[in-house]
Amino acid sequence: MLLREQMFWSSGAALRISASKELNSRIDLETSFLSAHAANIAQGAKKENTERQASTIMMDKSEKIFVAGYRGLVGSALIRRLEGQGFNNLPKRDRAQLDLANESAVAKFFLNEKPAVVIFAAAKVGGIKANNDFPVEFLLDNLRIQNNVIHAAHKAGVRKFLFLGSSCIYPRDAPQPIPETALLSGPLEPTNEAYAVAKIAGIKLCQAYAREYSANFISAMPTNLYGPNDNFDLLTSHVLAALLRKAHEAKTRGVRELVVWGSGNPRREFLHVDDLASACLFLLERYDSPEVINVGYGEDISIRELAELICDVIGFDGDLAWDATKPDGMQRKLLDVSKLHELGWHPTISLRDGIAQTYDWFLKNLRS
Repeated sequence: MLLREQMFWSSGAALRISASKELNSRIDLETSFLSAHAANIAQGAKKENTERQASTIMMDKSEKIFVAGYRGLVGSALIRRLEGQGFNNLPKRDRAQLDLANESAVAKFFLNEKPAVVIFAAAKVGGIKANNDFPVEFLLDNLRIQNNVIHAAHKAGVRKFLFLGSSCIYPRDAPQPIPETALLSGPLEPTNEAYAVAKIAGIKLCQAYAREYSANFISAMPTNLYGPNDNFDLLTSHVLAALLRKAHEAKTRGVRELVVWGSGNPRREFLHVDDLASACLFLLERYDSPEVINVGYGEDISIRELAELICDVIGFDGDLAWDATKPDGMQRKLLDVSKLHELGWHPTISLRDGIAQTYDWFLKNLRS
């Protein structure tokens, strides 16, 4: 029962019960306890929500789970994972059926469906160019959809909410590997600042609901992702998907040189999206703290090494040319995943195997 509801009940009960000395004493004790408890929360003395210990609560296979953004890279992987493990109550809505930017439509959906668990995997995403060219859209669109879904989930009494952020929330000059405690400790990387600010706002909103209403709203920060259903549009895609498509086109056209943005020196960490889906289910059952938790592979690779690996997997044997006039972004971005490893989760898909699987998917869908 929510704290404010308990206090209202206690006050109302005191007006209705008889003048029994014993009952009045009980009410006085309860009111005193609740008042003291409320004061402690207001003062920030109580940290029960932020210091919750990990627990294991296995999810019922029939429990209704809503994956917001189910057709995207992350959402589709979550649906595959959930269905593969026997979950059968997964209401699916694409943008045509439910516009997450429409507050009233989102509220109506949650009122009617009443999901028990929500995984927020919806976002306007893109690489350096898209983030740099459209900061207004990246900020406003992401704020709008996440605010609508988080608020509606609380109103509908969702049992557990998992908000998926991004490793770009961390400062440009954060220590490497980046621990969760680095959040808001310095300036952000300018090339994706708008998206990062939106994601940080989502984290803080989830934490606010946890603190004020004891909502079990948790936030996970994935590293750079790739896999089936990735975006391969060269204008808006992330680096791995863009390199894969460029290498494929260079190979099929017989081009002998592949131009890659930047110097090739920055280092990045990459996690297959199926591994992220595995981590999400793990966290839903074993993690209850509103404090952010990183999800990554635990190793990084230079962009130059990544390009060489992709060319090797695809079979492009031409030369790589580096366009130093294009931005590099952060020089290194590797997440500290020791917190998640201590809970017992580890990735299983190697980068080479993951790229090969992704290329197979790309080819099959290219033909279709």
